[in-house]
Amino acid sequence: MDANTVGNLPPDRRRALFERDAGIDAIAGDVGDIIERVREEGDAALRAYAEEFDDTTVGTIDVTDAAERAHDDIDDDLREAIETAAENIEEFHERQLPDDWRTDFDGRELGRRYRPIERVGAYVPGGGAAYPSSALMTVVPAKVAGVEQVAVATPPAEELSPAMLAALHVAGADEIHQIGGAQAIAALAYGTETVSRVHKIVGPGNRWVTAAKAAVRNDCAIDFLAGPSELCVLADGTANPEFIAADLLAQAEHDTEASVVAVTDDEALAEDIVAAIDRQIEGRERETIIREALDSDASGVFVARSMPEAVLFCEEYAAEHLSIQAEDDEALLDRISSAGSVFLGSHSPVAAGDYAAGPNHVLPTGGEARVTGGLCVETFLRSTTVQRLSSDALDALGDTVRTLAAAEGLEAHAESVRVRGQASRD
Repeated sequence: MDANTVGNLPPDRRRALFERDAGIDAIAGDVGDIIERVREEGDAALRAYAEEFDDTTVGTIDVTDAAERAHDDIDDDLREAIETAAENIEEFHERQLPDDWRTDFDGRELGRRYRPIERVGAYVPGGGAAYPSSALMTVVPAKVAGVEQVAVATPPAEELSPAMLAALHVAGADEIHQIGGAQAIAALAYGTETVSRVHKIVGPGNRWVTAAKAAVRNDCAIDFLAGPSELCVLADGTANPEFIAADLLAQAEHDTEASVVAVTDDEALAEDIVAAIDRQIEGRERETIIREALDSDASGVFVARSMPEAVLFCEEYAAEHLSIQAEDDEALLDRISSAGSVFLGSHSPVAAGDYAAGPNHVLPTGGEARVTGGLCVETFLRSTTVQRLSSDALDALGDTVRTLAAAEGLEAHAESVRVRGQASRD
């Protein structure tokens, strides 16, 4: 990996950096076939796909009972780590709970109330690696919001991860099904003999999961379409290149498609980051994956002509994770609006947020941070406005409503106001 200049990026490189996508278009047809088969064949299709895609024979799809046993069986240190992380995540998300309110506006009693979605499906990735952290990040905020039934889908295995099952137990999952991929999303969206359909599906996954969420979203609500992991580090000359390199490698080990970048106005720091990456990458357990991610046109270390140019780069990039490692990080934060989650200072590694700091790690990717935020309590709530008008308040609005209704050619709307005014006069 070499340091590159922001102002001299060729068009292909710019597209790779700023037009990232989840790569779902190429598999949309195959995903559609999987979804249709699950809708037609139910559990039989889920078992067949487990054999085909996961090389696993699934007897019992519902493995909810295994979660409590796993919690009892794991070692004390792991149990304590899961419970500590869950407590931090719960504490953070409880601060997000909105209050119902009702206020009088000159006879117009107006307000808003919040109620949880009744049934939610959470996808927790598995397969090549199990993610107890994703179990906590998807289920805990749903339960904080008051969701009555949280059904979890996680890929099948000859032996499901005890850590992941224990995390689901601690988080409060009501149902756990060993189904993965696009077929899991189909089962949650439409139901099978074993899996009851849900009203909304949340959680990260590979491109097959993402493509399936895109395919079912007209029938079942989803959180958002998330692609491979991303990190953008904004740094000045005071930053520690070893810390930045470590953060870039940590996110790159997620996936060969991960996008990891650092941008600075200090050329010497950029060179030091590259050198630190070369030193730290040797001997990593997932070195092959990391190297492939770093070699992508969507990754790199970049030198800006000034800090304002570096800030513009970050704003255009709209990262899933944005790390600001600079002397005046708060001032830089004030100039950036588009990021899924921001990590301020040299002692705030993204890994802390991934696991246990408290904020959610299910975040928008591919530039979607320009228009949406990450998973939160509000994801699992619906809001309803409430209004009660007094007779005097309606009279005060009468001319306004009748004039606008006439402008729209909706005579009955105007009449519904007029008839009440007439009744009150009679």
